[in-house]
Amino acid sequence: MEDRPSIELFAIGTELVLGRVQDTNSFWIAQQIAQMGGELRRITVLIDSLEEIVEALRSALARGTRFLITTGGLGPTPDDLTVEAVAQLVGCKTVLHEPTLERYLQRRGLARREDATPNLIKMATIPEVAEVFPNPAGWAPSLRVPFGDATLLILPGPPQEVMPLFTLHVGPYIAAQMPGKTASIRVAVTLPESELSGPMQEVMRQFPTCYLKAYVALRAAPGHPLPLDIVARGEDDADAQAVLRQATDALAALVSTKGARLESWDE
Repeated sequence: MEDRPSIELFAIGTELVLGRVQDTNSFWIAQQIAQMGGELRRITVLIDSLEEIVEALRSALARGTRFLITTGGLGPTPDDLTVEAVAQLVGCKTVLHEPTLERYLQRRGLARREDATPNLIKMATIPEVAEVFPNPAGWAPSLRVPFGDATLLILPGPPQEVMPLFTLHVGPYIAAQMPGKTASIRVAVTLPESELSGPMQEVMRQFPTCYLKAYVALRAAPGHPLPLDIVARGEDDADAQAVLRQATDALAALVSTKGARLESWDE
């Protein structure tokens, strides 16, 4: 199975860096990418700085990143700089997207284009080469910007807008270019983490398309079963499920030699 294209995620907003707002978007998007079998290699949180946004995106391109996902910076205020940064990065001008502005005017009940406020104008301005996807839960649209072998996938910041836009447009676009499918299960193991590391490494050695991760923080108390995720990748759904079953059986056999067992995990 061919290598998966690499993905990086950029959460843009000074309020995130200052700890004023929790970055729940990155957590949720990372989960979605893992479930589709994607390879998210890096999450970067950035202040609202044109120079720093452009530099971070340019560095990702230099690393050969295939999909660059950004959240935030699409609003109407002066510190919303993502559109300008992406246009500068790819070397195009920004233009007013007339269909988006028309939707704004209809929502506001404005009859004339001249009645559009500067805020509406800004949120309807896009990099000239961008493909536009209307926002069903807010104002600023999602954007898709091709650049060489890479694609920038631009999302607004509010989580209630990120989720539907990712589900409708970003996730399916990435998934369609992913080799194979994934299957996963969360189990509980009656072993301490120190004794579980060896069996986990052995399963990943036997099944190179599997990833195992234990979650000490989710354990109810010391001595209680330890939750563990098993994620398997295959050529198709059936293959991924088969690999998952084999890996789970292999882990069960290995921990049984230590007098332990796998259990179902109930959150």
